[in-house]
Amino acid sequence: MLRIKGITYGGAALLLLAVSMIASLSIGSAGLSFVDVWGILIHQLPGMPDPADKWTSGEIAIVTQVRLSRVWLDVLVGACLALAGAGFQGVLRNPLADPYTLGVASGSSVGAAFIILTGMQLALGLWTIPVVAFGTGILTLIAVIGLSRTRGVMQIETIILSGVIIQSFLGAFVSLMVSMSQGVVNQILFWIMGSLAMKSWEHVYMMIPFLVIALPILLYFSQSLNLFTLGERHASHLGVKVERTKLIVMLVSTLLTAAAVSVSGVIGFVGLVVPHLIRLIVGPDYRLIIPLAGIGGGIFMLWADTLARNVLSPKELPLGVVTALIGAPFFAYLLHRRMKVEGGAKS
Repeated sequence: MLRIKGITYGGAALLLLAVSMIASLSIGSAGLSFVDVWGILIHQLPGMPDPADKWTSGEIAIVTQVRLSRVWLDVLVGACLALAGAGFQGVLRNPLADPYTLGVASGSSVGAAFIILTGMQLALGLWTIPVVAFGTGILTLIAVIGLSRTRGVMQIETIILSGVIIQSFLGAFVSLMVSMSQGVVNQILFWIMGSLAMKSWEHVYMMIPFLVIALPILLYFSQSLNLFTLGERHASHLGVKVERTKLIVMLVSTLLTAAAVSVSGVIGFVGLVVPHLIRLIVGPDYRLIIPLAGIGGGIFMLWADTLARNVLSPKELPLGVVTALIGAPFFAYLLHRRMKVEGGAKS
């Protein structure tokens, strides 16, 4: 039954992803028609005539170097953020948890902003920002967990509040770095608001290993996350190594967050909205939620970025602004619904 359900939902999700990629590739401010875009792409295939005979080098570059790489980056960044949100929500048993509300995204942003401000690249080149962002993200996660502990036990009820406190605190550090910056102030501000502009295939190749490593790990722990819904004590009695599972899932989710933030900047609410929508559609089984959240995150990011590129064309809206305009009302709805359910249960 699960296999049939997975194939059905997975096939529909992949079809919607393919349609979204085609639409995003075909829409832009360069004045290229649908026929032009796909004519250029088809002519890239082996054995096809040289596309330079029909289109200019600039038009070919717009399609193959700008739009195509950005579409794939949308998919990868969206998948990373949605998977991170699913991991955090599963291990904490809280639909309001995501990298943004837990402060992990803000922690990663502090490290990335510091690298931009100082211009340090160390010996890692393009990998410097992801590595530093992961390190500061881990430190943030440790701080959030430590703040939510009572007598050595992490309190699930207070971890969201702890994340909000840490997020506000780290936001002050980012603001301080912005005030200290001079030549890179616009770069930091643009990055804080989130954007995939001026990214290339190099960033796509950088993102792939993170997803390839993290997705199988989260899938491996998906059944354990299902048992977490019964409570940590019951999960432990059923054979789940609770502390190890929590540690690994949180570390992997932080790694995905750091990878996404280092490329796209701060983009909130993707990890909150997408896993919850998937849960409403397919139910609470994390064996379905995790792969579908990855696909759904790509779809969500594709359409958000398409809106960011075209709503005020030729100007471009920050991607984080678009996701916040969608995600913030949804977050408020979830919070109101959760309080209403809890209030009804008490009465």
